[in-house]
Formats: sequence, C-alpha cells, structure tokens
Amino acid sequence: MNNILPLVALVLFPGGLFLLGSGLAYEWVDRKLIARFQNRFGPRWFQPLADVIKLLVKEEIVPQGVNAFLFVLLPVLGLAAALTAALYVPMAGLAPSFSFRGDLVVTLYLLSVLTLCLGLAGANSADRFSLIGATRTLTQVFSYEAPFLLAMLGPAIVTGSWQISEVNTYAQSNLWLIIAQPIGFLVALVGLMGKLEMPPFDAPEAETEIVSGALTEYSGRGYALFRLGKNVELVIGLTLVAAFYLGGLASPLDFLWKTLALLLVLALLQTLFARLRIDQTVGLWWRIGTLLALVQLLVLIIL
Repeated sequence: MNNILPLVALVLFPGGLFLLGSGLAYEWVDRKLIARFQNRFGPRWFQPLADVIKLLVKEEIVPQGVNAFLFVLLPVLGLAAALTAALYVPMAGLAPSFSFRGDLVVTLYLLSVLTLCLGLAGANSADRFSLIGATRTLTQVFSYEAPFLLAMLGPAIVTGSWQISEVNTYAQSNLWLIIAQPIGFLVALVGLMGKLEMPPFDAPEAETEIVSGALTEYSGRGYALFRLGKNVELVIGLTLVAAFYLGGLASPLDFLWKTLALLLVLALLQTLFARLRIDQTVGLWWRIGTLLALVQLLVLIIL
C-alpha cells in the first residue's frame, strides 16, 4: 500500500492524468470565454478532448530534410518537462508531490523547456514558415522568460525561501501579495501569456501570416503532444501565480476558484487587444516589463 499511493498521486491525482484532463478543461473554458466575449457560441465541452483524440489516431508524417529523431523526440520532451514541473507545484491545492530547497528555480527552468522544444522543432524543418515561427518563438522567449522569472522571485524574496511549498504556506497566513506587489502580479500574468504565445502575443504562430509557425510541419501525435504541453503549462502557470499572489492554495476549492478567476482575466486580455507585431512584442515588453520587475525587486530588497 505504501508503494501504491505515490504511484496513484503521480499517475492519476494530482499527477499526470488529472493534469492532462484539467489542461483540456482549462483550454475549453478559455476558448468558451473568448467566444462569449466576442458574441460567439464557442466550442462544446468535449471539443478539446475530441481534437486531441483525432490527432493521436492520425498518421504522423515526417517531412523530408528533417532530423527524424529530433522531430519525434521534441514533442515528447516538451510535454515530459511540463509534467515534471507539476511535481513541485501545489496542484489542486494539495501539497506538492516532491519538494526541496530551490525547486522554484527548477520549476521555472522546466517550464521553459517546452518553448525551447518549439523553437528547435521549427528550426529542424526546412519549411520557411516553420523557420520564421522558430525565430519568433526563440526571440520571444528571451523577452518573456526574464520578466516572468523576476515576477516569481518577488514573493520568494519576501518569504525568504526558494521553495514553492514554503512560499505557498507563507501566502496563506499573510497579506495577499497582489496588494503588496501589484506590479509583479501584472508582470507575471503578461509573462505567462507571452510564454504560452496567447493573443496578443501570438506572433510566433500567427495563422494569417505564417500558418502555424514553428509547428507548420507537425501533424498527428507530435502536434497533439505540443498542444497538451501548452495546456499543462497553462494550468501550472495559473497555479503558481495563484499560490504566490492570491493568498496561496489551501484546498481544491481554493485552487479552482482562484485559477479560474485568473483564467477569466487572461480571456479578457486576449479579447481586448489585437495581435502585436513581433518587434512590438519583443522590444516594448523587454524594456518595460523587465524594468518594472527590477524596480519592484529593488524596493523589496531596500524595505
């Protein structure tokens, strides 16, 4: 029995299958909210699952001129990194499956692996749309990773710990850090949108310009795994922001309403703004977002 419970936690709840299922559910909520804000009906509740099943049963075509090993490996590696990051996060408001000092840095690194895999997947292809998408993806990652990292470091500095579980516990018994660090909260939300290439920061996969960007050559299983990886990162990102800035996550109900509230804000932001050009996406936010995050960290250190 002692060996079964950890396996259930890792595979079923709050681990792999729960995370994949919640990622599809959050994707549906996001699409549904945006549709209603735009006066559309939106997808039915089972649409994301049906899309993934359809992709998984389709033939995966490996184009000529690519490294076949990398072409197959990169989607698996990206999803595996995202699922591994969930080990250190209070998923569903429960204690992390595994925790150690400095796991915040490891989690942020693992959340970056999927973006790097996307860039490498596009660079591995000879298709011009994929190459442009890969260039934009790798350019954007350097613009949003640093501000997002700095925004996550603010609560860690206040807590005096680089351990996610300790930051979460501290946030439950103290003032919500969104009040003390509103700039960090804003930078974290925008940084998360940039990491996941959500509108208006979706220049790397602009359908009207470069088809599907770095994933233009992908089909079937590879495309499905990349899509699942983004969904998983969305849930983990919302969980981190809620745990750090919205008073921590003490229960499944706490997790549900706080992450859904953040998802509502993201849907509103996606609806309000049109797509930015890649130079606007990179140049403006790199200067403003990083500067704001650094100013807030400086104030925290002084105070």
